[in-house]
Amino acid sequence: MASPRTVTIVALSVALGLFFVFMGTIKLTPRLSKDAYNEMKRAYKSYVRALPVLKKLGINSIILRKSIGALEVACGIVMTLVPGRPKDVANFFLLLLVLVVLFFHQLVGDPLKRYAHALVFGILLTCRLLIARKPEERSEKKALPESAEEQPSLYEKAPQGKVKVS
Repeated sequence: MASPRTVTIVALSVALGLFFVFMGTIKLTPRLSKDAYNEMKRAYKSYVRALPVLKKLGINSIILRKSIGALEVACGIVMTLVPGRPKDVANFFLLLLVLVVLFFHQLVGDPLKRYAHALVFGILLTCRLLIARKPEERSEKKALPESAEEQPSLYEKAPQGKVKVS
């Protein structure tokens, strides 16, 4: 039977992966939701206007939106389907993306209700990464000495029945 830690990591990986595939797809195409796609286009235009350094670098709202969307889809697929260490790398990239998006929302002065989902998913990504990177707990046999006699004692009995501290 799988450990609760393993079940938690798998559940978070699949749920987060599917969420980011969905959100990335909305940024890339209007096929899922035309209204959400148009809202994303509007939001990314305001992000680029609020950060003029992006325009100086030659990054317009379309490039920014599509690159973030593509990265979300790619990392979401990795988190959902690919086993092992690549999940942690994808998790890290998604966490960085969430921080960037939160920065953009703050930059344009969006109300909390517009970016609350990013906060929640950022916290979930952080939890998943911390759980996944926590070292495996060792079996009780290795964690505890074989007998209590092997443990070093701070107190030794003196010959006259007195206790002396070593």
